[in-house]
Amino acid sequence: MSSSIAKNLGLRLLYALLSLLFISFITFVADEISPGDQATILAGEKATPEAVIRLREQLGLNRPWGVRYVEYLGGLSRGNLGNSFHGTREPVVDIVKRTLPMTITVATCAILLAAIVGILLGTIAAVSQNRLGDRTILIVSTLGVTIPNFVLAPVFVKIFAVNMDILPSGWSNQLAGPVWMYLLMPVVILAARPMAQITRLCRASMIETLQQEFIKLARAKGVPPIRLTLRHALRNAILPVVTAIGTNFGFLLTGSFIIETAFRLPGIGATAIEAIKKGDTPVIQATVLIAGTLFVLINLLVDLIQPTLDPRIREAQV
Repeated sequence: MSSSIAKNLGLRLLYALLSLLFISFITFVADEISPGDQATILAGEKATPEAVIRLREQLGLNRPWGVRYVEYLGGLSRGNLGNSFHGTREPVVDIVKRTLPMTITVATCAILLAAIVGILLGTIAAVSQNRLGDRTILIVSTLGVTIPNFVLAPVFVKIFAVNMDILPSGWSNQLAGPVWMYLLMPVVILAARPMAQITRLCRASMIETLQQEFIKLARAKGVPPIRLTLRHALRNAILPVVTAIGTNFGFLLTGSFIIETAFRLPGIGATAIEAIKKGDTPVIQATVLIAGTLFVLINLLVDLIQPTLDPRIREAQV
């Protein structure tokens, strides 16, 4: 690795760290300026002012917010996300370890499905430009972009769980079948929008690439159509698609909150929604920070992959 590329990577890591620091600050301040505090919520509506004051002292909320924020950053540097304010006061780290794998699993399956189907449909649409196949794919992709997840979820449940009774309507602690049956509908619904976006982007990029001179030259030399499409055209058109896949993956990790709640999946998204309802500040702060961390890391990974796919970017960095 040359010094220029190493310096570029170091700057990206620095920007990522600053972004996470900014996210933690905004989350902390937002909780600070919101009406009421955790002591008021835990004490209940009938609590006396003296009881609220004592509870605020026990939680350390009577100290200046700047001091508490510095302590919060110190805890983060040691991997300490604090304890939940509700139930058994479980450490937030344990909550994250228990729920994050489900969110990553669902989001990963969704983006893989979206990428494979999106690239395939986008390539087919570009090759059959302005014909029936192209127009059909464009119509379907338009519906995928415009119909939101919270509309697709009840429709899928009505069709596949209620009417056809072939898939479970939601997660259960006692699974009555293979795990994939419980994840199929959430994964497909999550994949619908990025699949449509990747399809349209891949189509546009492929059409532009197929009009390039090197493609015309390869066609004139008698390169077989399949090899021309996959090895020459798709390889050069894939760069913006890879960027879109990375961006959509980041959004899926946070956009899964609604789907996890709808299908009762024990993921970090459903945990965040429940924490917001209860006003459980440590859990809210942790879930927001983790979602931001994953999003930043994914974009960093995309930045590292791009030079591998396009030598021109690697040469520019050098």
